[in-house]
Amino acid sequence: MSNHKLFWTFSALALAATSALAAVSADEAKKLGTTLTPVGAEVAGNADKSIPAYTGGLTSAPAGFQKGSGLRPDPFASEKPLYSITGANAAQYEGKLSAGTRELLKRYPTMRVDVFPTQRTAAFPKYVLDNTVKNAVSVKTTEDGLGVDGTYAGIPFPIPKTGNEAMWNHLLRYAGQAWHAKYDSINVNTSGSAVLATSGEMTVEYPFYDAKRTGASGDKDIYIRTKVAYTAPARRAGEALLIQDYINPLQNARKGWQYLPGQRRVKMSPDLSYDTPNPATAGTSTFDDGFVFNGALDRFEWKLVGKKEVLVPYNAYKLSYAKDPYAVTTPNHINPDYLRWELHRVWVVEGKLKEGKRHIYAKRTIYLDEDTWFALASDQYDARGQLYRAGFTAFTPAYEQPAPAATAQFFYDFATGSYNVIGLLGAYPDGVKYINALPEKQWTPDALAGAGVR
Repeated sequence: MSNHKLFWTFSALALAATSALAAVSADEAKKLGTTLTPVGAEVAGNADKSIPAYTGGLTSAPAGFQKGSGLRPDPFASEKPLYSITGANAAQYEGKLSAGTRELLKRYPTMRVDVFPTQRTAAFPKYVLDNTVKNAVSVKTTEDGLGVDGTYAGIPFPIPKTGNEAMWNHLLRYAGQAWHAKYDSINVNTSGSAVLATSGEMTVEYPFYDAKRTGASGDKDIYIRTKVAYTAPARRAGEALLIQDYINPLQNARKGWQYLPGQRRVKMSPDLSYDTPNPATAGTSTFDDGFVFNGALDRFEWKLVGKKEVLVPYNAYKLSYAKDPYAVTTPNHINPDYLRWELHRVWVVEGKLKEGKRHIYAKRTIYLDEDTWFALASDQYDARGQLYRAGFTAFTPAYEQPAPAATAQFFYDFATGSYNVIGLLGAYPDGVKYINALPEKQWTPDALAGAGVR
């Protein structure tokens, strides 16, 4: 069966599995696979055809890709920009720019947004699509939207009705079952100097997406766990951390452990979440800025603003796999020559800090890709209502899997004029390798100590 036909093949039982607690009715769920893709994106392109129709995504590797490699050639390397946006003409495109992008164009004459043809490359395994359709009529939120119940290994709310549902789609996005990468993280300070923040080896696993799992998720299930071992610079070499998140974060809060070589012991740390500054980014982002947003939803009221066409980093292979990480980092902003922007429809979700809760951000706006539910960009505001920070991910799907992916991320701090980019892969021969789930013993604090020993 062809990839195109496989994309449109669904289980009839999925649409019949109605429930009194369903997110949407069976009739509304019938849009999935007709006018909507199985994960809830609009199949049709936009009115002026600048966003094309979705036809199943990119599922074949381009020439030059070596089977088994973690380095992915850019399938669109020969394309040229349709147009470029600078501070001089930004007003013409204001409605299609995030607040963070507008601020960068306003501040820096060297900032440029090169806009390429939109390529809807996202693709998924069949079991993820089938389970997403099943979830549409069976999944509910719990704890006033802070947890989910009855979720099979797919997107929980392909037709979201609330901000919390949309954010859960991002938290439970499909990015493969497990992957491993070695990467560099670069800090660029106010004066424009680029400094190695960290080099490290990261393993990310999504037990939620175990292809062998047939049942629905429970409160105690881990949906993502991450292990990082830092290898450079010398002052951080040997450090390691382990974080795991649960389907119900109120009943089962995030657990995190750190290994510090100077202490030669692993300790549980309560400070690897929310607005704790991330030392790997020199304080330009918080722990819950990772992947634009991660962790529990409980400190903000999340509002589903609606869908919008926005220019976002997309199919950014040139940046993520750049062989020289320092070529990517020019003063003030990412080198425009390395970043591909495309026009995509995104769900806009606005989070406002709840009364009585603490966070350095009073408001954050998240832009979720309709084709994948990956958060592609964010705007963070301080208590005065001023734009404080902006975050972006460089979406680079692994076409041979298939799996949506966005390893590289970059964060701008407008208060200091500094920025950080994390997850640059090209300096290492392995890139991003998709792997089998690790044995459970590899996810213990004792194993963390072994990973961090230098």
